[in-house]
Amino acid sequence: MGLRRSEMQSFRVLTPRDVDFMEVAPENWIGVGGRFGEQFRDYTRQFPFYAHGLSLSIGSPSPLDTGLIERIRHFLDQHAVRAYSEHLSYCSDEGHLYDLLPIPFTEEAVHYVAARVREVQDRLGRRIALENVSYYLTAGQDLTELEFINAVLTEADCDLLLDVNNIYVNSINHRYDPMAFLRGLPGERTAYYHIAGHYDEADDLKVDTHGADVIAPVWDLLLEAYLLYGVKPTLLERDFNIPPVPELLAELNQVKQIQHQALSLGAKDCRPQRVNG
Repeated sequence: MGLRRSEMQSFRVLTPRDVDFMEVAPENWIGVGGRFGEQFRDYTRQFPFYAHGLSLSIGSPSPLDTGLIERIRHFLDQHAVRAYSEHLSYCSDEGHLYDLLPIPFTEEAVHYVAARVREVQDRLGRRIALENVSYYLTAGQDLTELEFINAVLTEADCDLLLDVNNIYVNSINHRYDPMAFLRGLPGERTAYYHIAGHYDEADDLKVDTHGADVIAPVWDLLLEAYLLYGVKPTLLERDFNIPPVPELLAELNQVKQIQHQALSLGAKDCRPQRVNG
């Protein structure tokens, strides 16, 4: 589950038997000291952690923020973070735009983004994973979304953060077959999965909010992902309308049930060895 500052107290009842790992946005914790810093360190000593960035802006026309990359590297090393991921999008241009904007699906953008990813990986001294993002318009489209994702990951030689709910949301908004899209991804590159709920604005418009329960078609996509690419660490995203811990755990247990189902159907178990305490 994602660890947010608002949940620091309520999550204290959790143990590694409940949650296999936690995820944070490093930008929210870099340089945090005092009481919150100590509480966060208590969590990172008890649970494995993954980091999901918000501000790298990998597709931005502006230069990479090398100072931020260095701070992220220190954070990842300091807390023994298992994996670092970011969005295949951008969020800055002569300043922070506070939104995740789609990169044009063009050959030029593929080469540009891939070169920046390689630089980030060199500066961090580790591979990163890029998330397939939700989007609501395209700035340019010489390639399909699927072609663009495949081309960037191949040229950059980086990993994939496979967001199952984003596939579903985009499939409704942009009218494509979500199962076919899933099967077309370079799933062997998947570092881990995201799953979440969304908001139904209309029958043909879904908004990726991370503020609702996961729906049945998204659970079906997750099972198919496991069968195709293996059972790997899976994060249940919930950013607001956060229910009490018992309700969160009930939904998290659905993830575990689908993992068991996939394994019983012959899926490969690709999860790292469980860490207790």
